[in-house]
Amino acid sequence: MSMRRREFIIVIAGSAVACPLLARAQQPASIRRVGVLLALSKDNADAQARVAALRGGLEALGWKSGQNVWIDVRWSDTDDEHLRSEAAQLVGRKPDVIVAAGSRVMMRLQEQTSAIPIVFVAQAGSSEHGIITNFARPAGNLTGFTTFDSFALAGKMVSVLKDVAPSLARVLLIMSRGHPSTAGYRRQLAEDAPLLGVVPSVIEVGTTAELEREITTFAREPGGGLLLPADQFHIQHRDFMLALATRHRLPANYAYRSHVTAGGLMSYGPNQGAIGVRIGDFVARILSGALPADLPLERLTIIAMAYLPAFPTLRRICSPA
Repeated sequence: MSMRRREFIIVIAGSAVACPLLARAQQPASIRRVGVLLALSKDNADAQARVAALRGGLEALGWKSGQNVWIDVRWSDTDDEHLRSEAAQLVGRKPDVIVAAGSRVMMRLQEQTSAIPIVFVAQAGSSEHGIITNFARPAGNLTGFTTFDSFALAGKMVSVLKDVAPSLARVLLIMSRGHPSTAGYRRQLAEDAPLLGVVPSVIEVGTTAELEREITTFAREPGGGLLLPADQFHIQHRDFMLALATRHRLPANYAYRSHVTAGGLMSYGPNQGAIGVRIGDFVARILSGALPADLPLERLTIIAMAYLPAFPTLRRICSPA
């Protein structure tokens, strides 16, 4: 073998050793992991917007996805068994912090871990649920954003709906089956609705078929209106709910602004607009060493939004047949 041939082999062999070393040197010293669990499908526009807002909030604080942080997003639905499975898988990956979108998600994650910090956006973090008892310095592994007095929203939703539809005499509050806030809404609505001259009903549904059947039955009597408080089920089936309300000429008050922008009558609920940035701030602080107890719970701002009477959608729903 000639000298030139030996030199060529040495160069190639040296490159084979050097390239992996160079690749390792270019990797961040430590990539942190953030888990996200939503009770929504991957193709849901609202869900995608929330994840994008979280990514943007983290990136603004120097945590860039794929560079110094990995964001593991898990998608589910409002079925508790599905959520438990997704929660267990996510916890099993041992992320540094988990973001829980919604009350049901928060509670399923809480069942799986008491060690990994959880940042939630959930009404179940309010005082009535008893999960968080110290808002200024939350104990355990939970902190985040809540309405503090979530059940009071039921009566307020009736009040603002009656402002828009004065003939309102009956309301049907709809929640997904097994939601942790249903019992509280039922109690509060039983107290508040009669003071407004309205007869309340509360139901739980698990499928769109059940939803259609219940609303169709409710609409047979005059003077009815719908209340749809914060619930991931309502986001997942937004267009179906809007179509039912329009078909049966039922004025409806939704928790989410996106229902109104999609053609619904009005909304009264937490302002989700800038929450992704604030969640990103909480997550970033935990990644930098803060504990959940270092991050006091923050109150979600409640906002109202409605179409004006000049809009065709409002006339179509509220005007007599």
